[in-house]
Amino acid sequence: MTEFVGDPIKPDKGGFDVAAMSRGEPGLPSGFVWRGDGFQVKSRRKAWKFSERERGHAGGELYLRRHYYELTMSDDSVWTVYFIRQPTKSGSPKARWFLYTIDR
Repeated sequence: MTEFVGDPIKPDKGGFDVAAMSRGEPGLPSGFVWRGDGFQVKSRRKAWKFSERERGHAGGELYLRRHYYELTMSDDSVWTVYFIRQPTKSGSPKARWFLYTIDR
């Protein structure tokens, strides 16, 4: 059953995908901390991107907003996480990774 979460998650220190970072993509961490518990990424199942047209002064140009990943985690749950390219003005500038859904 899929459960919507929508919480910010904290990436583990170290263990990022450096090859992805060299291509200008976020480096997928080797694990995350969510609600005080650590979870390791066992495998990446899928990845996709979300783009949106800029409103207002940018002339409607298309901007990449989020990178999504479907991951199998250390407890065998399946997480959908996303990375926001530009933090919102109202949110924390450090909160860039979010847990979107969990399939248990």
